[in-house]
Amino acid sequence: MNPSIQAPRMAVPTYGAQVIDEATTRFVLWAPTAAGVAVEIEGQPSMMMQAGDEGHFMIEAPVGHGARYRYRVFSDDDDSGTLVPDPASRAQAGDIDAPSLVIDPKRYAWRHSGWQGRPWHETVLYELHVGALGGFDGVRRYLPYLASLGVTAIELMPVAEFPGARNWGYDGVLPYAVEASYGSPDDMKALIDEAHGLGLMVFLDVVYNHFGPDGNYLAHYAGSFFRDDLITPWGPSIDFRVPAVRRFFIDNARMWLEEYRLDGLRFDAVHAISEKDFLVEMAHEIHDAIGAPRRVHLVLENEGNTASLLGPRGFNAQWNDDWHNVMHVLLTGEQEGYYRDFVDNATQKLARCLGEGFIYQGQRSRHGQSRGEPSAHLPPTAFVAFLQNHDQTGNRALGERLTLLADHEALCAATVVLLLSPMVPLLFMGEEWGSTRPFLFFTDHRDALAEAVRQGRRAEFADFSAFRDEAVRETIPDPNAPQTFTDSIPDFDARETPAHAAWLAHYRALLTLRRHEIVPRLKGKGAKALGAEVLGEKAVVARWRMNDASHLVIALNLGDTPVATSGFGVGHCLYETRHNAAVEAESGRLPARTAVAWRRANPGDEEVSV
Repeated sequence: MNPSIQAPRMAVPTYGAQVIDEATTRFVLWAPTAAGVAVEIEGQPSMMMQAGDEGHFMIEAPVGHGARYRYRVFSDDDDSGTLVPDPASRAQAGDIDAPSLVIDPKRYAWRHSGWQGRPWHETVLYELHVGALGGFDGVRRYLPYLASLGVTAIELMPVAEFPGARNWGYDGVLPYAVEASYGSPDDMKALIDEAHGLGLMVFLDVVYNHFGPDGNYLAHYAGSFFRDDLITPWGPSIDFRVPAVRRFFIDNARMWLEEYRLDGLRFDAVHAISEKDFLVEMAHEIHDAIGAPRRVHLVLENEGNTASLLGPRGFNAQWNDDWHNVMHVLLTGEQEGYYRDFVDNATQKLARCLGEGFIYQGQRSRHGQSRGEPSAHLPPTAFVAFLQNHDQTGNRALGERLTLLADHEALCAATVVLLLSPMVPLLFMGEEWGSTRPFLFFTDHRDALAEAVRQGRRAEFADFSAFRDEAVRETIPDPNAPQTFTDSIPDFDARETPAHAAWLAHYRALLTLRRHEIVPRLKGKGAKALGAEVLGEKAVVARWRMNDASHLVIALNLGDTPVATSGFGVGHCLYETRHNAAVEAESGRLPARTAVAWRRANPGDEEVSV
């Protein structure tokens, strides 16, 4: 390690098993509604924990790394107590009901300890499911391929301990524990370490808006963890008005960033968190704790389009669902579900998205709700754009990818905007070779819960025209069937076959262009959107001023007929999806199902003529 580089600071955790030295561990549990708590460590007698302030229980015990333990929680009407896992367990000796393990976070010997991350503007995200790729060791095998592809960051779907061995990860109930079926904490660190050695950042999706339906015992001894006056789609709302609850999740975010040296976190569905000031507090503490020269990036998923959360001491960016939804409507013609809000004036909505970031900036949707804040002042890099991800693919009844839903040429054209615009692009595993494998919703629940999930999944689609018939709904794959998971494993071996090689070449070429032509011009003051205009039905032209005063111009026509232009001026053609499309566009005609990107050197701020 370079002696001039200081080792990353590591927070002292508030909760869980805290290794003091090789032979001593401190156990801390917040259990405000418990009458008493004991820690039961395998091989040792039960030890009553000392009650402290505001419902905290603590004890130091003569054990170290690897010890197995549970808490026994007593109530006023239960003298025998209930055995529960540690809600801040760093690992489980099996599934959610197994003993928790004492983990010493300092044991792993980092090989790339001098890694400080990469700037946000260099980010190209690749979302993947760890289980579908064979656990942490399985993901490691694909890292050299992803680095050569032009990806700069992998984003792991949630890895917190969930029930069973097959799950998307959003049913996690032990947010500090690494899913046992994926590997150990050290296996995850080895994955991150190797990624850093290849120049890849690693992001993690974390879920702070709910717990899964199986294996969450918090309500048994910490009733004030949840609100009884607010219900989310996944159950009672977590009460972020309570300081101990805030501390539990802020410590969790810091654990992932400091103990595991992750480069960033993506916070799932924060619109379900009622106390927005918690998000501000968490972001500020993270930035204060992890200062320069290390780079750490925070990303939101937020249906509320709260632009005020995005900024230097807040969150770097937000997943731009508006971008995806309007592109999906234009590519597929689908109009049901959440796509209904993007059908009317879809082309104008796309132009607004390219020029201003969010489409919904306070307007009412067709559902009658207003959402969003003005976003035109934000840089393009404040928005993560994607054509596919786990949600938008897996939440379909049959998990179809866009390669099966959209016209081939139109999808190629849309990919140009995805990968060459100054927005931060995200790919979903398999997208780059045009995989036709589905990505389905899968779980590994037991008994009655498995049946409830199966029936609930099919009932979700009762209002969709293709599934109104009950017999048809019965064909929707059973989330709990092992085959549903198996069918969702990406076909990596197919990526170089003739049927997929052209897709892969398309993505490689665009990512190479992005690295050489776009990313250097996002550094420093970055890019500024100069607006986008409608050329015709399903056709737009967008323009950005880059940091060297050059202009990036992208013209997109997803329609079936050419559209007229008035010429885009002389510029260097970066990419065209159809031979001579740039020449035709500059002459006044943009062909159907085509995209063209130009770079114009120092053209001034005059508007593009259309």
